[in-house]
Amino acid sequence: MERMIIFCMFFFCSTMVLTAASPRTLKYRQIHQKIEQLETMVKDMDAELLHTPENPVEGCLYTAVTCFKKGIQKLQPVSSQENVKFTKAIRIVSKLTYKDSGKQCESTCESYEKKTPKEFLKGFANLMQ
Repeated sequence: MERMIIFCMFFFCSTMVLTAASPRTLKYRQIHQKIEQLETMVKDMDAELLHTPENPVEGCLYTAVTCFKKGIQKLQPVSSQENVKFTKAIRIVSKLTYKDSGKQCESTCESYEKKTPKEFLKGFANLMQ
């Protein structure tokens, strides 16, 4: 009987460990949520257009992430009332790291089309997925 209880406890603990999300997955989910929050808080009218990478090839993901991180710093809140939430979301999204694959990417940030801040954030959210 003791063996059966021990086996059941071991089985339960093992399945819990296997179903838990990795810290990296949780961080990416959190960043994706913050990007979606920024879409509602960002100033879109009379705002600076930003270089928006779309469908980057595998070797250029690092360049695309770097481009998005630079663009995030240029965003402005739509109202001063949301400034604290906005700043916190920007800080969380800016912590995104992506390991450089070492492959040479022929495209640069400036080679991507400039779009409005909301389109920029949608492109960033698509990349995160």
